[in-house]
Amino acid sequence: MKPKETLSNTPLTEDDGHNLFSYDTPLRVDAFEKDDDLKIELIEKHFREIMHVLGMDLSDDSLKGTPHRVAKMYVKEVFSGLNPSRKPTTKLFDNKYNYDQMLVEKDITFYSHCEHHFVPIFGKAHVAYFSSGKVIGLSKINRIVQYFSKRPQVQERLTVQIAEELKKLLNTEDVAVVMDAKHMCVSSRGVGDTNSQTGTAHFSGKFNDQAVRSEFLNYVNSNASS
Repeated sequence: MKPKETLSNTPLTEDDGHNLFSYDTPLRVDAFEKDDDLKIELIEKHFREIMHVLGMDLSDDSLKGTPHRVAKMYVKEVFSGLNPSRKPTTKLFDNKYNYDQMLVEKDITFYSHCEHHFVPIFGKAHVAYFSSGKVIGLSKINRIVQYFSKRPQVQERLTVQIAEELKKLLNTEDVAVVMDAKHMCVSSRGVGDTNSQTGTAHFSGKFNDQAVRSEFLNYVNSNASS
């Protein structure tokens, strides 16, 4: 997928509705004082009330279990990345082959949720880095993408969070992340545009060189499905 528009290394601003230069997910200091079971219980109660206000008949066999299903899905699945205890453990390996070219993992499928409307964002992530002496298992890159995706998000922040985590783990600035995604808040409501997609990118270190960046993007876009 080739993004129609790419936001590259752009800090979030107050106009975007976020704190200036803040790439952390906004969380309260007491965010993890409640355990998962209590959170599920409380969300179930509140979602039941939402359904009641909408006029749904919660005595119906199809609906009566919905509040619990939604609450469990929020806590255990689609927003599980909010909890730092679920951050994937990573093991680095010595770059014993002295591989000094870029390493690319592309077409990583991710699912997230727009924090403005709580509807899905889904697409592909493409990640590259140059080793500074260590390499990371390929599946760990996927897990890092999934961890930061499984929370209410904006795509710009998600892109930067993945890049910054990889820089920290790999001890290198030579990292690139490109994300192409469809936003259900655009296609299923509001303007109702089912064709558009959003591209975001973060380039640092060697990827600020136009030739290196072009090599990466050409590979990402090769044999890409539309």
